[in-house]
This record gives sequence, structure tokens and C-alpha cells, in this order.
Amino acid sequence: MVNLGLARISALLKQTPQTWKAIHVAGTNGKGSICAYLTAMLRANQITCGRFTSPHLVEPRDCIWINDNIVSESKFRHFEDMIKKRDEEQQIGASEFELLTATAFEIFESENVEFGIIEVGLGGTLDATNALKHKCVTVISKIGLDHQSFLGNTIEEIASQKAGIMRKVVPCVVDGSNTKSVLEVLQKHAEKTGTSFSFADAKSNQLVSKVEDSLEPHQQQNLACAYEAFQLAFPQYASSIDSLVSAARNVVWPGRLQWVSIEKVTNRKEDILLDGAHNPQSTEALSGFVQKHLRSQGKPVTWVLAATQGKDISEMLKLILRDGDSIAAVEFGPVEQMPWVKPTSSTDLLDTASKCGVTISSKFDASTDVRSALEWASQTTSGGPLVIAGSLYLVSEIFKMLGSHEN
Repeated sequence: MVNLGLARISALLKQTPQTWKAIHVAGTNGKGSICAYLTAMLRANQITCGRFTSPHLVEPRDCIWINDNIVSESKFRHFEDMIKKRDEEQQIGASEFELLTATAFEIFESENVEFGIIEVGLGGTLDATNALKHKCVTVISKIGLDHQSFLGNTIEEIASQKAGIMRKVVPCVVDGSNTKSVLEVLQKHAEKTGTSFSFADAKSNQLVSKVEDSLEPHQQQNLACAYEAFQLAFPQYASSIDSLVSAARNVVWPGRLQWVSIEKVTNRKEDILLDGAHNPQSTEALSGFVQKHLRSQGKPVTWVLAATQGKDISEMLKLILRDGDSIAAVEFGPVEQMPWVKPTSSTDLLDTASKCGVTISSKFDASTDVRSALEWASQTTSGGPLVIAGSLYLVSEIFKMLGSHEN
């Protein structure tokens, strides 16, 4: 289960020097993309780095990257076993995420990386990643309503939790497109903490202006946050913008607005859109992309959808569904190392869809059979627009089925 707090992770990391510097990224949406952009910028300047993001898409080790590759299985198992042994011997009782975080930090140390790009798991103040010793920049992305049972019922309460990653004299970059009330909470916390505070704005960002033709609005904002943080961490490289343009253009963040082929599963020739949008804010971004790129020819969209229990699926469905669309509802399977994560029942998902005020052309209850959902959707759409969305855990199921999750 989720068990927030820094006591256990601090005990696990007591023997870990953390000689590398870190850029720490919190927020509700865009964290992973910002980490991917930052990694690309560091690598474009030959800076060695480790990246730790979550949740995993296929297996836990894919949360941990060294430079341009997922950590090897042998290295991951070695340090995972070491951390688990430490946990048992000291009777710490660490959670799965705390064990994974400590494993990542140990691997970074063993690889002598110069920098760690670290994504917050949940919240900020009490998240295991907040045990970082040497932050040089913090980043707070777009904040929305998510994980209210842990972080608070209002967007301002959630923002306060995210602000907990700030440190005295460590500069903080904030997504300037956040609501006024969120920005006020973050600014007040920065003043209290003694943190220098800056807003990232895509419209005035030098790097974004050179690649905006290939990015959606929310991607532009994520890139702006990453570039502002990079400039603060590496002012000596900030002027070499040409290499950063190439790096930014080539970033692919798996499971986010990603075109993939499912031909090996369904014989469908056309690529489909895969997106892990799982809250109203990210679903709104997905809806805008679908409207712009898939609905332009007036064709209805066929959706393969799943959701995690506790999500506001009604609001999400209202954002993406239109008259004439079709839906296959499915339930993702058990999530490795996260047994508390449960899917919304496919029946409930379809019932909610029927109450969204749009006319659904056809529905299919795939229950737990993801393959049948894909086959039905491929037949229903006959080569037309097909989108898989609603949960990163469904994205994980798709990648496992396809045998690939290349970045």
C-alpha cells in the first residue's frame, strides 16, 4: 500500500553517499516528459546522468535509466537484492516504492553519474524521492486534481504538497500555465523556504520557439520547464541551443501521445494512438490532440479504455467522447509491486459512458481480455481512428503484449 513519509527511506539511504547532483521534478501532469527532455539535454552535452521515473511500464527496472539505456537486469537485481537485504536486517519495513527509490540511488552512485533526473512518485513533501541530498534545481509542472485521498481535496492543498520539494537557495522552476491560486500557493511556499522562484512560459521560451511546430501546447509547456531548469543547472551550456533543438525534437516519451502498431495482434495496418491520460487535466490534452489530428476528417473515434478505481472517469469520458464514437471497455491485470492498484470494472466504465450525454455507436465489454478489446476495436473502426487511453497500467498491458516499450 501507499505509505508516505521520509523515515524509512532515510534509514535505507543512510549508507548511500549521493555524490551526484539532482534535478527534482514534481507535479500532476508532465513530470515524466520534463524528465525525458532534461535527460536529452544533458546527453546532448555529454553529461552522464541517471533518470528515475515512475510508474514502470513493463517491469520495475524500466524506471531506472543510465544515460541512454534502461539499467541492465543483472545490475538491477544486484542492487535490488542489496537494498532488500538492508531493509530486512534493519527491520525498516520499507514500501515497494521506497525500495525501488533506494535501488535507483545506489545504482546512480555505482555508475558515478554526474546528475540524477528524479521524478516524484506521489506528492512531494513526504515522497521517498524527497530524501535527495544534493538538489541543484527543482521543477513543479502542471498541477491538477489527482490522488486526493493522499494529497488533499483541493488543488491548493495538492499544490502545497508538491511545493514540499523546494529547498533553501535551490532555484525552483514552475509551469507558469498553472492556475492563479496554485501559483500563489507555490510562491508563498518559496518565500517561506528561501527559494528563488521563476515561471516557465512556452510563448517566450527560446528553445520552444524553434520546435513548436512539432509539439502540442502542453508539450511546449513541458519543454519550457525543462529548458529553464537546464539553464539554471548548466548556464555554461545554455547558449548551445542548436544541439538542444535536435535533442528536443527526438524525445519520445512512451505511452504519451505515442503512435504504435498493433498489427502483430490484430492485423490492423494503420498505427493507433496510445496515451496514458488518467486524470481530467491529461485527458483534456489528449482530447485536444484527437480533435486536431484524428477528427479533422469527420470520422468517429473508436476507444479502448481502462481506468484505475477512484479516478473521476465521468469527467474524463465527457472530455473525450463525441457522438458516434465506439468504446471497448477493459480491465488491466495485476500491477507488479503495486497490488493495491485495482481497475475500474469494465461494466461500470460502460455504464458511466452511457450517462455522458453523447450517443455511443457501439460498445464492447472486454472484461479482462485486452486482446479481444483490440480485436473488436480494430474490426469496428475498419482502419479509422483508434485510441487506447485511460490508464498507464493499460499502456503497460499493451507494451507487454507487443513486446516493446522503446524510448
